[in-house]
Formats: sequence, C-alpha cells, structure tokens
Amino acid sequence: MKSIRTLIALITVPLCLFSCSNAPKSETSSTPSYQSSDEPPVGGIKPKDEAFKSDGEYDVDLTQLSSSMVYAQVSDMMNYPDNYKGKSVKANGTFAYFKDDNTGNEYFSVVIKDATACCAQGLEFVLDGNYTYPKDYPAQDANITVTGNFDYYTEGDYRYARLTNAKMDVGQLSW
Repeated sequence: MKSIRTLIALITVPLCLFSCSNAPKSETSSTPSYQSSDEPPVGGIKPKDEAFKSDGEYDVDLTQLSSSMVYAQVSDMMNYPDNYKGKSVKANGTFAYFKDDNTGNEYFSVVIKDATACCAQGLEFVLDGNYTYPKDYPAQDANITVTGNFDYYTEGDYRYARLTNAKMDVGQLSW
C-alpha cells in the first residue's frame, strides 16, 4: 500500500509541475503588458502624457483603492521612487506630525494603514504656501486627503519620499 502511494506521488508531482500551460514558452510572459490598451492597470500609474489633468484625475489616486491595495501601492512608491517622481498623487489617511528636536525640522505626513490596521506607511507632504503648525494643521490622527507631486530627498544616509506643492483637505476617508 505504501509503495502504491509513493508511485502515485512520483507520477502526479511532475505532472503538476510541468503541465501548467499548453502554450509554447515564447507565447507566455511573466510581465503584463498594458501598451495595447489606453487604460492603465486598475490603481496603477497612468502614462506620463496624462499627468496633471485639469478634470481632477491624478497619476496615482490612492483614494480609489482598497486599504490593502493602497498599502501595496505606497510600498511600491517607497521602494521604486524613480518610477513615481513628478507624478501627481492623491492619498487619504490620518494626519501625523513629527518634529526633530536635534535639527528643528518639522515633518507632516498622511498615514495609510493596511486592511487589518496592523501596518502603516507614512507619506510625508509639504503644503504649498506658508503654514504654521499647529495653527494651520488638523489634530493628530484626523482624517485627511492630500494631493501633491511625488518627490524624494536625502537626509544623511537615508532617502525619503514626499508630496510637494501639496494641498490638504480634512474630512472622511474614502475607504
């Protein structure tokens, strides 16, 4: 009985591994192509020629994604910032403020949580104009929507992403 089970396993495992597709290898691709369609992938970035549309569209609109997808998209933005530099971004989450006592620098961010709210990604923003904390900003953890241009900078040995020329609205989250 044991030898029959072993024989079945030896036959079925290779079949499962090598029978995934009947298409020739040249016809399969591990990288999806969006060039044949005018529509970008859902939640993905739009082609450069569509940047900064006046009708309220953004290159990366994180408000249209589920909380899990938002977290994944922001992680991609942090890991591959060159792909997003200069893109218009819209995001919502909770407001966070930090002041570095050593340098005196102030940092403002929209904190985006995943579906289980156990993990969070902060996206720093710099408002367009002259604003003073706390007078011109909401309370910590207030729900905000921020729009701006994706950029990054270096402080010491670290690179940080941020939205520049940003505008902020205080209100409800879309997800």
